[in-house]
Amino acid sequence: MVFENITNSIGNTPLIDASVLTGKSKVRLFLKLEGHNPGGSVKDRAAFNMIQSAIDRGDIISGDTLIEATSGNTGIALALIASTLGLKLKIVMSEGASKERILTMRALGAEVLLTAADQGIEGARDYAVKLKNQNGYYMLNQFENDDNWKAHLKTTGPEIWQDTNGEISHFVSAMGTTGTIMGVSRFLKQKNKAIQIVGAQPKDGDSIPGIRRWSKDYLPRIYNPNDVDRIIDVSKNQATKTARLLAKSLGVFGGMSSGGAAHVALRLASELDEGIIVAIVCDRGDRYLSTDLFQ
Repeated sequence: MVFENITNSIGNTPLIDASVLTGKSKVRLFLKLEGHNPGGSVKDRAAFNMIQSAIDRGDIISGDTLIEATSGNTGIALALIASTLGLKLKIVMSEGASKERILTMRALGAEVLLTAADQGIEGARDYAVKLKNQNGYYMLNQFENDDNWKAHLKTTGPEIWQDTNGEISHFVSAMGTTGTIMGVSRFLKQKNKAIQIVGAQPKDGDSIPGIRRWSKDYLPRIYNPNDVDRIIDVSKNQATKTARLLAKSLGVFGGMSSGGAAHVALRLASELDEGIIVAIVCDRGDRYLSTDLFQ
């Protein structure tokens, strides 16, 4: 298959049958491998839709400078897409991010500005806003941008519906910016209101890359609690163990947030007598090899 450019290869990621892990013949579990996107994560979808929609509206043109705060995957996705569309990009992120992420963004042409690790993504968000206001950069603001969740309304949700022949009963996603769970929920609920939408968030006090337990002041504005039926806490230890389980037992090599989503999916499976669960494996595990995730 030949694509006109790299952005045309975003989406249509595979579902992998992980039902062997449920131990129940009538409870099926499928993992959607978003690491198959060209930038290696689910964030390729939102990044492309946010940039292309801004171009279509005339908000930005070739040569403009974008700025965005990220914990990693969105920055890589934006760098990939900006480089193909003639846009300059400044990424603000915590210095606690994995080396692989920082180096990948720089390789793709982005300027990476690091903030103090103890300030987390909140500190990066505040600094990005400051730079935007000082220099007039264009901020996509994934936390408030409706084009974030609309990417999943247009692509991820329909793919899941089609690939499960409309038989999905539960959808599970880690919650970061919440764009994935918002967009998929809105599509699936249009098809069948009985489908349960389940979010994974870190246990209070735990830190899991890619998943957030937001304070009220930083809760993404695109998030609507009415679109999520249930939120289940997951510990860092549970997310780590499940990420390792997926790699060793299925060859599904994902990050810690993917382990968190899969842990929640397996907990759901333990509660059900029958059903079809789809969980998002949002990125690739090679993005974490310098961390202790697989050590």
